This record gives sequence, structure tokens and C-alpha cells, in this order.
Amino acid sequence: MEHLSISDLNILLVEPSDTQRKIITGMLTNENVKQIDTAANIAEAKSLVEMHGADLIVSAMYFEDGTAIDMLKFTKEHDSFKHIPFMLVSSESRTAKLEEFKQAGVAAILPKPFETIHLQRALNASLDLLNTDELELDLFDVHEVRVLLVDDSKLARNHIRRVLEGMGLQKIKEAENGAMALTLIKDEAFDLVVTDYNMPEMDGRELSEFIRFNPETSHIPIIMVTSEAANSLHMANIQQTGVNALCDKPFEPNEVRTMLAALLSD
Repeated sequence: MEHLSISDLNILLVEPSDTQRKIITGMLTNENVKQIDTAANIAEAKSLVEMHGADLIVSAMYFEDGTAIDMLKFTKEHDSFKHIPFMLVSSESRTAKLEEFKQAGVAAILPKPFETIHLQRALNASLDLLNTDELELDLFDVHEVRVLLVDDSKLARNHIRRVLEGMGLQKIKEAENGAMALTLIKDEAFDLVVTDYNMPEMDGRELSEFIRFNPETSHIPIIMVTSEAANSLHMANIQQTGVNALCDKPFEPNEVRTMLAALLSD
């Protein structure tokens, strides 16, 4: 399949402020985006998506008729639109507000105002989702790598699965929490575990400790995906449990590709 470039993208910009729409449109144009549709509210945005889709949705947080999470859920719950990457642009800094977006599988979260470098990184992350580029491994056939994906959010699992499948990984089993994951691990062999941290019943830390301290599974590499800063003291302590790599949400393909290449080559 021919790879898309930034100039190929058809972007839907959803922003209630006329001024902000002009500013962001200008910044996108400067990055060589040639096709930009705009909407001032959620209803307009839904109508535009239903009429002719989009390659990427760039959305503010708050609107007179709803919030960006309404738009995100609208796309994720429709088979025709669920693969459209979603980029949030917001001055919102409250962790709880942003957490919902991270769990729902946004491609990127940009602060408002944002720098050009932030936009470039977010556009590239979105392109990585749209373009499939199989991972080349020395020790494995990427199609045969057995992955256990553990996250209590179905939307987050869908997003992570999409990133992994875009790299050629096909054998992916899912579990909603650590307890379900343990049941699968006891019955099946896996080459890689990708797990969320915060989960009910058994969290990612407990799951990682079980895997690492059980002789039959201690060799399995573990990537922990978290919406907390991967360089925080808390996460540094988590890494002491034997997690091989920490990955922030949003789950960025380029970062994950580098991790997988390192972990599956050892």
C-alpha cells in the first residue's frame, strides 16, 4: 500500500473559535497540509465526517453542544470511522479530564497554545497510525510473535492493537485485567506482554511481578503503558518490578517500534 504523507491528509479541524480556527489552519498549511475542513461545533463535525470521512480529526475540548469526548466516542463506535486518528488540542491541564482521552486512544494531545514542533510530532504520530510498516526482527517472524494485551479499557485496547497490527504483529490475545491475563498466561505461551498500569482486580504492577518472578514466564518482555509520566518517581519504582519498558499514553507508534525492536532482538 502506498504510504500517505502529510500533504495527502484530509484533516477535519473542529474548533469553536474563529480566531483559533484561522491560527491552527495556518499552522497546518505551513506543515504542507493541503486539505482542511473546519467545523465550529460537534454537530457540524459529525455531519462532515458522515458525508466524506477524514484522515485525521483535530479537535478542541469544549463546544456549545458537547465536548471532544463526544466526538471521539462517535468515531470510535462507528465501524466506518473508528480508524480515524483523533488529535486533541486543549489548554485543559486537569489530569482527570485528560485521562479519559488517553484511555480512549487519542493519537496525540497538544497543549494550547502549541509550538510547531509539537504539531509536527503529532502529525507524524497520526501518519504512523495510517501507514502500515512491518517491523523487521532478527530473531522472530513478526507475524508469529505472540502478544498478550492487557487493559481494562476496550477503546485503549483497540488503539494499542491497531498500532501493533500496523507493525505486522498478528497474534494478539486480549485481557481486561491482570487476573484474566494470568489465566491466559498459565494456559498459553507468549513472547511479549503489553499491559496497562491502572486496572481493577489485579493491576499492571502485580501482573508484572507475577510474570517476572515465575520461572516459566520470567523471560517474557513486558511493556507497561501508563497515562502517568514514564519518568516520574512512581513509575521508576514500578520499573524495579521487572518491567522492561514504560510507554506513555498516547501510545505513539514510533516510540513503540523502537521498544519492540530492542526487546525482541535480545
